[in-house]
Amino acid sequence: MAVTAQAFKDAASMQDLYDLLARCGIENGWNKPEPSLYALPKKELGPAHFSWVLGRAALDAAGRFVNTEHAERRNLILANPAPGNKYPTVKTLVAAYQMVKGGEVARSHRHTANALRLVLDTGERAYTIVEGKKIPMEPGDVLLTPNWYWHGHSNEGPSNAYWMDFLDVPTVHMLGPMFFEHHPDDVESANEVATQSPCRFPWAETVARLAESPEVNPGQREIELGSPALATMALHVTRLDAGASFSVEPSTLNCIYAPMQGAGEAAIDGQTFGWSRGDALAVPSSSPHTWTAHEESYLLRVSDKPLLERLDWLRPVPARP
Repeated sequence: MAVTAQAFKDAASMQDLYDLLARCGIENGWNKPEPSLYALPKKELGPAHFSWVLGRAALDAAGRFVNTEHAERRNLILANPAPGNKYPTVKTLVAAYQMVKGGEVARSHRHTANALRLVLDTGERAYTIVEGKKIPMEPGDVLLTPNWYWHGHSNEGPSNAYWMDFLDVPTVHMLGPMFFEHHPDDVESANEVATQSPCRFPWAETVARLAESPEVNPGQREIELGSPALATMALHVTRLDAGASFSVEPSTLNCIYAPMQGAGEAAIDGQTFGWSRGDALAVPSSSPHTWTAHEESYLLRVSDKPLLERLDWLRPVPARP
């Protein structure tokens, strides 16, 4: 029987009211088991470290069993190991390792999620095809695939090509506007090699820019790639001299760090990780972190800074009582 307004008038107790609300599919706002407003952001995901040594070995194994005809991409999702989590690396971003074997192509598609990749290891004539242009993939390059750009991969050389992907898919999942489609030609036709594409930040240029940049802390220099590079993700590269370190106070920022060169140690929200080239480290929001280089090192930081700034949600997170 449907609940009527008279039923609420006739309610004789608080329990009667709760029973009527439940029958209406309405939740009371004064006696919730968990508050919807809280003093500080929740820590749903924790720090995490992913090894490129293991990632590359796993991709090589996958290369024996998984081909690009059967899988949209041969990739390994770096899912945060928090209980129950199956996908995001941090709340708003996901990272993955990917390989295209020598002589292979990965078919073209497009999606509303923004994406970028850090090239780890390739030989000659490895390309990502973005909007009909071949963009070279060389170790250390950072390549962009903005929202709704056609993109695929063509490895025309004999060596396997490996890289790390970063996407804002968790943000798109949360907000809902996910669209995806395959290119009608399977692999988008491309003849022009665009070495100076605005979607490419070559490694050599990144190194040169950092060499010319002033120190922001002793032994630390930092630049931004793009301003921002993508609507939802900011890219910063830090160079650390051997023995140098820097610390970041907790904020609402979600970050994934990827060492582009070098080795060192990171202390993230009370956990310590050794890192080296090609690794990925998850730094969820509210996590203080300190980085120390054992040798000259370069760190790529991918964050959701543009999104938080646009919403006026980027702010420090005070120490918890």
